[in-house]
Amino acid sequence: MNPLVRQLREYGNLSTETEAELNKKIKVLTKQEGDFLLKEGQVVSNLFVIETGLVRSFYNVDGKETNVWFGFENGILGSVMPLFFNQPSIENIQFLEDTTLFYIPRSDLETFYKTSHEMSNIGRKMAEDYCKILEERAFLLQTHTAKQRYDWLIKNRPDAIQRISLGHIASYLGISQETLSRIRSR
Repeated sequence: MNPLVRQLREYGNLSTETEAELNKKIKVLTKQEGDFLLKEGQVVSNLFVIETGLVRSFYNVDGKETNVWFGFENGILGSVMPLFFNQPSIENIQFLEDTTLFYIPRSDLETFYKTSHEMSNIGRKMAEDYCKILEERAFLLQTHTAKQRYDWLIKNRPDAIQRISLGHIASYLGISQETLSRIRSR
């Protein structure tokens, strides 16, 4: 089964007809480690799911990169500003591993939302899930110690340490590499 369709099904039922129409619109993209899916200022308005590989999202402010999120296999992703508001992205999305993605363009997704009640519900549930993730991340960054944030990452993504550089992890956790090294040595 198409990986994007499989992930959409996690949010609700899809009729055979809707699934067949989705399969006609979904495309595949393969990129190499280091390539970019999106750079700040671009409008790439697609909804993606990672079949294999790993990506990171980061902001570049005054020449300093701040990692915002990582996308792993079976994760649905897209940049909010282009995808939902057709505005230039404020983030960069870069491949940390060779990656295969399945995606649907925003225009096709919008058509499905307008013509399919089930897809409209799936879109709403995805948006709700995204809001939950954002609230949990804000809470974590604002109320937890560096050690607690690291422990949370290890508990929720134990493979992150093997797949992501310590510099990227430190940035994601909002701490310095030196602090991360101290936490890991304990």
